[in-house]
Amino acid sequence: MTAAVVYKICSAGEWDEAEAAGAFSGSPVDLADGYIHFSTAAQTPETLRRHFAGRDGLVLVAVDAAALGSALRWEPSRGGDLFPHLYAPLPVTAALSVTAIETDGAGGHMVPSLAP
Repeated sequence: MTAAVVYKICSAGEWDEAEAAGAFSGSPVDLADGYIHFSTAAQTPETLRRHFAGRDGLVLVAVDAAALGSALRWEPSRGGDLFPHLYAPLPVTAALSVTAIETDGAGGHMVPSLAP
């Protein structure tokens, strides 16, 4: 499986630190798992629901998958779906856009428009 664009959800503060450093090394869950978790456009709403419910101050980073090279691997995860995992720091230059994720007032999020 491949996608032209993959998405990383993280706190705005984490992304601010990444921009200052030139690369994103990962959120605590990424560091614990040994890779940076990404989602496809189709997977992003469920990732938000399962792992970020009730959290605000999040951003959605759209990333050029081709810019990540062989460090990006597609591996089975929940329900056997293939998810993109990055086994290297994410260079901020690979980010196509960074969009604030708004909350819906009920613990959920309003998902920005996503490119497949």
